Formats: sequence, structure tokens, C-alpha cells
Amino acid sequence: MPPTALLTKGLPKVSHHAPIDRFDETWRTPLSILLGLGRAAGADFIEFFLERTNYISCMAEDDAITSISPRLSTGAGVRVFRGKADCYVSTNDLSFNGLKAALEKGLSIMGLSLPGPNAYIPDINLELLRDYATRKNKEGWLADCSSMREMSDVLLAANDTLSRKASHVQSRRAAYFRDWQEVLVAASDGVFARDIRLTQSVGYSLLCADGDNRSSISKRVGGSSNPAFLRTWDYGATAEEVSEAAGTMMYADYVESGQYPIIMANSFGGVIFHEACGHLLETTQIEQETTPFLNKKGQKIAHESLTAWDEGLSDGEFGTIDMDDEGMPAQRTLLIENGVLKNFLSDRAGSVRTGHPRTGSGRRQGYTYAAASRMRNTYIAPGEYSVEDLFASVDKGIYCKRMGGGSVGPTGEFNFGVEEAYLIENGKITKPLKGAILIGEATEIMNKISMCSKDVELAPGFCGSVSGSVYVTVGQPHIKVDSITVGGR
Repeated sequence: MPPTALLTKGLPKVSHHAPIDRFDETWRTPLSILLGLGRAAGADFIEFFLERTNYISCMAEDDAITSISPRLSTGAGVRVFRGKADCYVSTNDLSFNGLKAALEKGLSIMGLSLPGPNAYIPDINLELLRDYATRKNKEGWLADCSSMREMSDVLLAANDTLSRKASHVQSRRAAYFRDWQEVLVAASDGVFARDIRLTQSVGYSLLCADGDNRSSISKRVGGSSNPAFLRTWDYGATAEEVSEAAGTMMYADYVESGQYPIIMANSFGGVIFHEACGHLLETTQIEQETTPFLNKKGQKIAHESLTAWDEGLSDGEFGTIDMDDEGMPAQRTLLIENGVLKNFLSDRAGSVRTGHPRTGSGRRQGYTYAAASRMRNTYIAPGEYSVEDLFASVDKGIYCKRMGGGSVGPTGEFNFGVEEAYLIENGKITKPLKGAILIGEATEIMNKISMCSKDVELAPGFCGSVSGSVYVTVGQPHIKVDSITVGGR
């Protein structure tokens, strides 16, 4: 702890030896002094976020490794609050003077300045270090991950398997990345917490063509907290799935546009709920008054069959975190229960400005971004029906088995492509369809999800917003949407 009567005139004489190659208890003294300095300047709240990353990606195209890209970074950000206003400054200088300069810049933006000579620096009593990395034996994760040679061998073997299982192949691609991150958060409310995160993923894509017939199918697998992820990836099963879908879709008929009931598959089908509704439940949208659910807490916003969660607790999932980027432990947040809006997702700034309680959702891409309210593992909960019940309820409609890319407007208008679709007639799948695009608006579609099956599955994804790109999980059971606009030919 800093001396109990530290004055600003003594700062040049203070010696700090906190290592920049590890975030541990030795950072307590310099950070508590800097936090006290910010409070002495008149800031209401100050937070430091320190980060080290070790990232590598590897890509195999057809039968060659075409890219290996490593990246190392170290840096810190300081956030300064004054009333409901705040600012954020980042630096890659983790020395005491470097962090002090960043703090001084943040204070000046807020109209504050460092106190003069002989000013008293109050003690900031940081909690005992909450070290999730040590508690959960994460220190050896990086050393246990796959080597570059292993990455290359696995991806080339995966592409070779794809070439043997698929026909009329035009291109094959397998891309892997590993993202290791160590973070330390210290704040003037006493938060002092450290974590190590490990996120890995493989994306598989296949393009096939036979004359004028073409198909493009992709698949992503990913997870967190597992150094052996790449070694245990069943690329043969993934290649079988992707190849079968590509062969089926290549000769499929084009869908006729119109209004249809649809059955949407589980797993990555949840991307529409994430994009078209989940973002509208983040306090960043409330602050800007761009969500149609602004004053709807406690009111019905969806069909009574729909319950949805956001959480950071599911073991090994892409969006799982032991603490958020503001040092708050992960938790489980009920978003919608039986159609009624229960909670919004809130970070510290969102809570200050909207009054909604923090939910452990303060997330950021890295130290150059201030944290914001972001999703983690977001999914529609299982319902009471079987998958067969859903199909049996449709006389003529479309089964959306594999979702593709899409776009979402700021208030929930969306359109999403469907990579793999099938016609449903009299409760049965009859033929494959391609070219389907789902078009809708969140507040309308949410009230048309009338049936949910029991088979929830989750899938990895990436989410971009005001605090950069973060790893998330989307998911749902099979769901029935009573009516939606389907674009086609």
C-alpha cells in the first residue's frame, strides 16, 4: 500500500518496480497511488485496464499455408469519470510516468488537472488481488497451445480431407487463430482483479461449382480455456458436414419470394436474435435512445414462448469470461422471460447514465478501447416442444438450416442470407432451396416466435460495436417463426 501521508511532492522520489511481463500483486502500489492522484484531482471515478496479448493466426488455402500472422502487444487504458461524463486514454508505456501521463491527459479532457506540490494523495484501498488466472491454473495455457508446425499440419490435413469428401471443388480454406490475453483491472472503488483468457477458433469454407451451378458453405468451431483445442478438433466430421451441404445446395432450386412460416435451426440460427434483438438490450442503445425497448422493462416484447439469457458462465464457450473488462465477476442475466423484458445489459458507464444495474457485461477488444455493454453467451432458452412438433405445425414453409451473413439497422431492421434451406410441405422436408434472404424487424419478429424446441445448441461468433470486436456465443433451439418475409427470385 502507498504511504498514508503521501504528498505530490514525493512522487518523483517514489520507486516502482512492477514487472511489465506479468500483472501481479506488485502492481498494487503504483496503481493505488495513481488512482489516489486522480481522485485528488477531482475525478469521481478512475479505472486502469492493463493488457498483454499473444495472438497468432494461420491460414491454409487449398494445399498450401498462405499466411501466418503473429502479434504481440502490451498497453493500458485509463478511464476518468466526472459526473455522468467520462473519457478514455490509452498508452503502450506501462512505466509509472507513462501511466501518470495518460492519467493527466484524461483529467485534462475532463477539465481537471493534477494537484500541485504538497497536495495530499488519498489512499485507495484496493481489495486483495482477485487472481482468476492463479485460482483456475491458467498460467501454463500459452505454453500448452499448438506450435506453428502443428497448426500448419492440422490445417493442411483438414483441407486434404475436404478435397476427398467434396466434389466439383473450386476452393478450400481453413483458418485458425489463437488469442491469449492477460488483463489487470484496478479502480478507485477498490477493484483489483487479474485474469488470463485463451480463445481459439477454426473457420472452414468451401466453394464448389459445376457449370452454372454453384454453392458456398462455411462452418466455424471455437472455444475458450482449452489449450488442446486444435488437437481435438474433429476436422473429418466438419468436412463431412460442409461437403454434404455444398453438394446438396449446388443443384438446389431458387426460393420464390413471399411470406412464409419458417423453422430456423438451432446453434448459429441464434445469430438473428443476437443481432436484431440482443444489441437493442445493451445500455449503449439506451444512452443513444436508439432502441425500441427503451422504456419497456417489465412489459411484454415477445411471444410468451420466448425466454432468453445472456451469461459468461458456460464452460468453454466462445463468450465465456471469469470477469468482465471492468473486473466484475461473470454472471447470468435473464433478458426475456415468457415474452416479458426483464433486464438490460449494462457496463459501468451505462449504469451511471441509465440507472440500470451492471451485469458483468463491460467488454472491449483491447486496451485501446473503453469498455461498453456487450453480449457474452446469448441464446434463446429451450422450450417445451420436440423438433418434430415444429415441423408438423407447418403446411408450407421453409427450413433454414444454415445461416449466412447479413446486416442489421440501428433499431432492429435486418436481412440475413440463408446458406442452406429446404422447402417444408405438410410437415415434411421435400427439396433443397437456395437464395433465401430473411427480411424483418426485431419488434415484429419477436412476437412471431411461437414455438421453441428442447434442443439448444451454441455456436461461436464475433461481435463488433463501440468497444471493438469481441468473442461471443449465439444460440437457440429450433424455433418456429409464424410468418416472415423471404426474399428470393
